[in-house]
Amino acid sequence: MKNYIIPSIIALSLLSSCGKKEEAPKPEAEPVIETIDLHKEKLSSEIRLPAELQGFRQTDIYAKVSSFVKELKVDIGTQVKVGQLLIVLEAPEISSQLAAAESRLRSQEAVYTASNATYNRILETSKVEGTISKNDLDIALSRKSSDYAQLQAAKAAYKEIQTMLGYLQIRAPFDGVVSARNVNTGAYVGPAGKGSDLPLFTIQDQKKLRLAVSVPEMYTGYLKNGDEISFSVRSLPNQTFKAKITRMSGALDLRLRSERVEMDVNNTTSRLLPGMVAEVNLALHSVDSTFVVPKTAVVNTSEKSYVITVKDNKAKSVGIKKGRESGDNLEIFSDSLSVNDKLVKAASEELRDGTAIKN
Repeated sequence: MKNYIIPSIIALSLLSSCGKKEEAPKPEAEPVIETIDLHKEKLSSEIRLPAELQGFRQTDIYAKVSSFVKELKVDIGTQVKVGQLLIVLEAPEISSQLAAAESRLRSQEAVYTASNATYNRILETSKVEGTISKNDLDIALSRKSSDYAQLQAAKAAYKEIQTMLGYLQIRAPFDGVVSARNVNTGAYVGPAGKGSDLPLFTIQDQKKLRLAVSVPEMYTGYLKNGDEISFSVRSLPNQTFKAKITRMSGALDLRLRSERVEMDVNNTTSRLLPGMVAEVNLALHSVDSTFVVPKTAVVNTSEKSYVITVKDNKAKSVGIKKGRESGDNLEIFSDSLSVNDKLVKAASEELRDGTAIKN
C-alpha cells in the first residue's frame, strides 16, 4: 500500500503545475525624483578672513652719521609731536670738521674780496687809454672768477658739515607714539656696522590704523572702494568694529594669488593696537544675476562638476563651473543651461544619462 502513495502524490503535483499559466514580468516603474526649476538671482554671501592692524604711519628711526648716544629725550609709550626732539647724538670729529670748513670759508672770502677789488681797480684804470693792457685786464678777471668759484665751493663744504651736524639731533617726523627703543645712553650708532643693526626708535601713528587683508582671487571681483566691512579682535570679542575699503592694490600677490585690500580705522579711543590680528567679515554682492541651485543638485567628481537636467523624462548631465557658496545654495555657471530648465534636486552619480525619470 505504501508503494502506491508516493507516485500518486507526484502525479497530482504534476497535474497541478500544468494547469497554471506563467505570469509575464511587470515593467519597472520609472523612479519618481524631485526636480527644481533653474532660476537666476543676485547671490549675496560673506567670507571671513584674517587681517592685521598696522599703524597708519610707521617709521624706524636710524642714525645718519657714526656717533654716540648723548641723551635720550623719549622712551617707549611717549606721545610725540612732529618736530619734537627724540635723541641727541655726539660726534666730536664733526664739530672739528665744521670749524675747519668755517676757517676755509673765511679765508676764501678774503681771497675773493682782494681779487675782486684788484679787478675793479684795473677796470677803472683801463678806461684811460694806454694805461692798462688788455691782457692784464683779462688776467685780473680770470683770477676774480677763479676765486669766486673757490668761495662757492667753500660755502658748499661748510653747509654740508652743518647739515651733518644737524643729524646729531633727531626729531619726530610726525605725531605718534614711540613703540620701540633699542639704544641706551653711550651706545655707538651709525649708518653702517653693528651700530645700525636695529633702529634707534620706532614711531607709529596710532590715532588712525590700517586694516590690511589679503583677498583670494575668486572674491576680488565682488569688492570695490567704499564697501563697508565689519571686523573683530580677540582682545575685545564682544565688540564689532566698522570700516570702509579705502585702497585696493589692483594686482595679485604672486605667492598667495590674492589682492591686498586696506581699510582706514579711526582709533581715537586707542582700544585697538597696531599688530593686532583681526577677523574681517567681507560681504560679497553680485553685480549681475547668476544661476543659483541647492548644493545637493551638484555632483562633484575627480574629473568635473555637473548637474543633471531632465528633458523628455530622461536624465542628462551638464558640466558646470562652481562659484560662491551661501548657506545651502551654490552659484553655478554654464552656457548649456537656461532659465526654467528642470534639474534633479538631489543628484548623484548613480543617475546615468538616459535614465528614465518621472517627476
